[in-house]
Amino acid sequence: MPDRRPYNFSAGPATMPEEVLRQAAEEMLDWHGSGMSVMEMSHRGESFGRILHDAEHDLRELLGVPQDYAVLFMQGGALAQNALVPLNLSRGTRADYVVTGSWSSKSEREAHKYCDVQVAAKPEGGFLDIPDPAGWRVRDDAAYLHYCGNETIDGVEFHFVPTGFAPPLVADMSSSVLSRPLDVAAHGCIYAGAQKNIGPAGLTLVIVRRDLLGRALAACPSAFDYALLAANSSMFNTPPTYAIYMAGLVLQWIRRQREGELQGVQAMAERNRRKAAMLYECIDSSSLYGNRVARTARSRMNVPFQLRDPALDAAFLAGARSHGLLQLKGHKSVGGMRASLYNAMPEAGVRALVDYMREFERTH
Repeated sequence: MPDRRPYNFSAGPATMPEEVLRQAAEEMLDWHGSGMSVMEMSHRGESFGRILHDAEHDLRELLGVPQDYAVLFMQGGALAQNALVPLNLSRGTRADYVVTGSWSSKSEREAHKYCDVQVAAKPEGGFLDIPDPAGWRVRDDAAYLHYCGNETIDGVEFHFVPTGFAPPLVADMSSSVLSRPLDVAAHGCIYAGAQKNIGPAGLTLVIVRRDLLGRALAACPSAFDYALLAANSSMFNTPPTYAIYMAGLVLQWIRRQREGELQGVQAMAERNRRKAAMLYECIDSSSLYGNRVARTARSRMNVPFQLRDPALDAAFLAGARSHGLLQLKGHKSVGGMRASLYNAMPEAGVRALVDYMREFERTH
């Protein structure tokens, strides 16, 4: 094992900025002289109120969230939002879904329990590309049009916002939020599990236009009613306090990032572009590795790749572990390998992976 902290390529829960982890460790027993750990605080107290306020303020600044959007800090993960989106926004009528991978497939299947669902688009021949929006079948009277901005398992990413349709856009941005600038105002609702680019598992972010609030079906649990959460500043019930605190530290870390004249999310976008380009160049120039996703739809966050001889998979993973390169095994549904390059993955980690991949190819 190299004499450094290993590089963790997990798809989620994922690597976090080391300086954030160190700050959290320093503040574990006593947050800012309060005499308490954040996880011991009352969520109604002044100290946690500051943490929550600062986290929302920093998120709004980083993403340019307009004031007519509510920011909700929820629980249940993005998987729960597959039910909560139709429960809150469908009015029990119609909703259209673009299916481009495993996660949007789950979203579409879950929504059938609550409304009339139509698949607006789905690629032919597997989840390797994004269908041309010109051919999407979108109903003008649908309550919303749902898509997944980045498919964590399949490695397919939208590099555009699908505008021009009548229904409000709803986007699962779990694995791409804060990785590049995002046009929040083009969407009616954006949601994201925290455990990739925002913080630890246990927190879910929802950004929803206020005119869409108050539509929840009677069957929607009160604790998950967007309108009630918005009216109570995410504290209708006890929120995931420590996860919000950790997310706040990550947001502060993103605000500090610089790439030349770029800062914040813009700086992260440039860094993420370089990381993904480095890894894809290694794959594309290789006779051992391959990536099947259309180049125009390749994910910057999750890079799946296959060894042309699957019999080498076990040796590749064992060698990677010995080099301090962790959690590179692909999802069980697709096999192969997957390297997740979220914001907290340093460029040095991607260089170490590329160096190992080239060394492995030379010896195999």
